[in-house]
Amino acid sequence: MQKVEFIKSSSDTFQKTEAIKNLRTNLQFCGADIRVIMLTSTFPGEGKSSTSIELAKSFAELGKRTVFVDCDLRKSVSLSWFTSDERLYGLTHFLSGMQNLENCICETDVPNLHILFPGVCPPNPVELFNTKRFSAMINALKEHYSFVIIDTPPMANVVDAAVLSQYCDGSVFVISQGNVRYRLAQKMIEQLGRSGSKVLGVTFNKVDSKQNYLQKSYYGRFYGKKYGKYGGYGAYGRSDRNSEEEE
Repeated sequence: MQKVEFIKSSSDTFQKTEAIKNLRTNLQFCGADIRVIMLTSTFPGEGKSSTSIELAKSFAELGKRTVFVDCDLRKSVSLSWFTSDERLYGLTHFLSGMQNLENCICETDVPNLHILFPGVCPPNPVELFNTKRFSAMINALKEHYSFVIIDTPPMANVVDAAVLSQYCDGSVFVISQGNVRYRLAQKMIEQLGRSGSKVLGVTFNKVDSKQNYLQKSYYGRFYGKKYGKYGGYGAYGRSDRNSEEEE
């Protein structure tokens, strides 16, 4: 099995760690059958990938055998979080039949956490997800891991997340404060629900500490009633009130 090590980050804070733990706890309360969880967003840069890997780490630190699967084949950032002396194979190497699954999964320096990098981006990423080989891979991962955390591309421009949702037990929608209009976020979440995905909740990223209580209250009432549990992802980042302009 390939091996990689996390590159230490100076951005980790107590608030961020606790917010991820809260998100993890909320997901555990969704039921024991919720084991394959995908995270998506409206646009790039909202923090869904970093939220995904931190969530996977949090489950692993709880003693749960966890695998993080990077399905953002078009614009992955996961390789930038790790260092390795090996040539790394990934998801597309397996789906194309070039490697077996065991050769593509990486062991990390976090106990209980493995990662499946995206591999080389093909010209038709979404078609690789609509295959029996991908479906069989998810079933195999469920047999060997307590949790499978899937990072998907943003929903605004491609259909990958909607296709991937059919393999997942539930989905979490990541919203960056000030980056997405309320109505557009609502539309994306409803679209996710129409694809057959069980929307587990919404998590808010890059929330300014001075506005945190306002944002949690405003969005929490809406999504809390319609979509169930949610977790606020920390009190950090920038201040922007654009998300409150449309009610």
